[in-house]
Amino acid sequence: QVQLVESGGGLVQPGGSLRLSCAASGSIFSIYAMGWYRQAPGKQRELVAAITDGGSTTYAGAVKGRFTISRDNAKNTVYLQMNSLKPEDTAVYYCNADLFNSDYEPMNYWGQGTQVTVSS
Repeated sequence: QVQLVESGGGLVQPGGSLRLSCAASGSIFSIYAMGWYRQAPGKQRELVAAITDGGSTTYAGAVKGRFTISRDNAKNTVYLQMNSLKPEDTAVYYCNADLFNSDYEPMNYWGQGTQVTVSS
């Protein structure tokens, strides 16, 4: 069993910053990729940013230049630094991990989500 636990969401004014964290724990052999997705009310879940164990990153166009994804492989933790936040960034943010479990099986897991609200 693997758990992804997110933290760091909240309410912030436009132009402000937040940092999200997601820690993976449990029966993990290795984690290939970790990422952040978001889902706004009435919209589909979309990729925000992702990072591989080698450090390669991918960003959605809407957040490029404002958000930075990073990870600590030793802690199985991924971070999302969000700067210059806009009201349209308001959504539930979900952590995702592609990993091999302790039985060497490829698996994909989601966190429970953390709310980010950008409003004055």
